[in-house]
Amino acid sequence: METYLSGDVQQDVSKEVEEIQNAMGSGIDVSFDCVGYNKTMSTALNATRSGGKACLIGLAQSEMTVPITPAAAREVDIIGIFRYRNTWPLCIELLRTGKIDVKPLITHRFGFSQKEVEDAFETSAGRGNAIKVMFNL
Repeated sequence: METYLSGDVQQDVSKEVEEIQNAMGSGIDVSFDCVGYNKTMSTALNATRSGGKACLIGLAQSEMTVPITPAAAREVDIIGIFRYRNTWPLCIELLRTGKIDVKPLITHRFGFSQKEVEDAFETSAGRGNAIKVMFNL
């Protein structure tokens, strides 16, 4: 299983789709958007091969503008999952067996003082390069 970290600039979608497809070496059968912004959903939908599945997990915004018509024309199945419902057993098994490595997803670590907690929330809310922000307790 490969992981691709998408940037936050909407204009980069085509370039990122090309990079993803080149990195995978073949069509993307299933893509997962765990962020839930227009840009990341657009990237997932465009990167998924015709007849593939795009799984939309992250729901950061209540309304979005994404390329549904091109995805529908390519018969990409769009699957919505609201966060973590019924996924814990599979996730725990994937982690236990080492089939996925989540360490690269932890992009920032902070202590637990008042100032560090505030800095962590600012980093997380900044829509920059933060993926997972962790506290060292």
